[in-house]
Amino acid sequence: MARSLVDLLTAHASQQPDRTAYRYLVTGDSDAETQEISYGRLAHRSLAVAAWLQERGLAGSRALLLFPAGLDFVSAFLGCLAADVVAVPGVLPQGRSQNHRALIRMKRLIADADAGVILGTRDVIGALETWKETLPELDTVIGVATDDIPDEAAGSWREPGLTGDSVALLQYTSGSTVAPRGVVITHANLLDNERIITERMGHTPDALAEHDHELFVSWLPAYHDMGLILPILNTLYLGATATLFSPLHFLQRPERWLTAISRYRPHTSGGPNFAYELCLKHATADLVDSLDLSAWKVAFNGAEPVRAATLRRFAETFAPAGLRREALYPCYGLAEATLMVTGNAVDTPPTLLQADASGPHAGTADAAAVGCGRAGTGLTVAIADPERREEKAEGETGEIWIAGASVAKGYWRNALATRETFRATLPGHEDRFLRTGDLGFLRGGELFVTGRVKDLLIIDGRNHYPQDLELSAELSHPALRPGCTAAFSVDAGVEGEQPVLVAEVAPEAAADSETIGNLIRGAIGEAHGLSVHEVVLVHPGTIPKTSSGKIQRRATRAAYLDGTLSAVGAPAAR
Repeated sequence: MARSLVDLLTAHASQQPDRTAYRYLVTGDSDAETQEISYGRLAHRSLAVAAWLQERGLAGSRALLLFPAGLDFVSAFLGCLAADVVAVPGVLPQGRSQNHRALIRMKRLIADADAGVILGTRDVIGALETWKETLPELDTVIGVATDDIPDEAAGSWREPGLTGDSVALLQYTSGSTVAPRGVVITHANLLDNERIITERMGHTPDALAEHDHELFVSWLPAYHDMGLILPILNTLYLGATATLFSPLHFLQRPERWLTAISRYRPHTSGGPNFAYELCLKHATADLVDSLDLSAWKVAFNGAEPVRAATLRRFAETFAPAGLRREALYPCYGLAEATLMVTGNAVDTPPTLLQADASGPHAGTADAAAVGCGRAGTGLTVAIADPERREEKAEGETGEIWIAGASVAKGYWRNALATRETFRATLPGHEDRFLRTGDLGFLRGGELFVTGRVKDLLIIDGRNHYPQDLELSAELSHPALRPGCTAAFSVDAGVEGEQPVLVAEVAPEAAADSETIGNLIRGAIGEAHGLSVHEVVLVHPGTIPKTSSGKIQRRATRAAYLDGTLSAVGAPAAR
């Protein structure tokens, strides 16, 4: 029985050395240059990196991984695991607008993780010198270009003696409501979650054989838990093949994703809800005619709220290309549970729960709550009253709590946050629970996610979920971008806490900003009985989001209070 992914890597290299493990589309285009690495070559490069780390006495230390999109990251990550070095995937600073933010994040990661080495490509390691003015900490950290490590080094690799409790990586959270924290993921956590992914997504031997072992196509960033644990590590877990390309190439031309799925015909591919919206925005009749999506069995949708309208429109738009509605696969997970917690049943259409007849969105099909499936075997999902610490009845909304072997050990060097988040107890349960901070309810064993505890608006003593207000706003005018609205409350003096809506709007609609603002006010007033304190329409792409696409409402609120929002024209004043 495998003790770690390293055991599986060496086994695959021995049993199927010539099978392609990963394929990388250099330009993002399926008909252009590709790079491939076999299991035999992947194991050799990974063990060379591991041997280099071992020879320098770095076992047990942390390695910050800074790589552009490509195959080098995979061998570096697996090299860390094979050397008992804790991998810390990081965001590579790129471009002027992202450079400062990424450098600040890197500064925090180096300090928090106490990184002893930085692994990257030659270009990245060369760029470290230019970053030292901003990050003097780099002077104390070894930097090594993994492409300079010779293949011959693999011959000196030694078994590291890993156990299930050995720490594999620190997965820094995307931080939608708090500053990112390092989640301590063990080798046992990884194996258990890969088992759950395999089970819930139907990655059976027969399914792999039917797809000629083409398991994933993915543009998801490797430094994010969804991009790492799903396409990269589940491919390794099963000895299958994944096709990867850069997130930037996807954002430049979203149709590249669908074209790659059509060409390589994987079993599984997916991303956050916004990715499906981008594809819809760029869908043309010629594109749909050129695609064959009939082999796509699991189109997973997670990491941010799953919209019923998105599922409907995507299914309708790409049905002529062979996409089945049953392939649409809402799921739920988080870094603190390694990744996957719940997922839809394979070959089953998503569960849509129509809005309550007495609720704000009664009769609106696109406002239906989307089920995120059932928990994987071995995981317990409970809905709890976060104050009373008691389990709530089926159908009642509360905080989502999780127990099981996929739940991480805690937060790196943060005993207080670990105790508060990972050590909750419930009457009638022996296990310790992870408090997710997410709100939801169970219906027939299926999880429905409704929001975040810390994002909840309490106005005049009534609770309002920001997602509900945001959906009402987005449905009020077609120029409002789906999934690009933030609702939060501010202190309005004698009136107390009052709601503010910030919404991204298409540039061509700027002249209609007053009309759009009034429509948003009317929609929220009618649906929720609330008077909106202010509506601010902003330029596309300017509302803060996490690396997985989640709206950062606290950061948006801070920008609103600081007057730093990128407003389109004048705000719709009260």
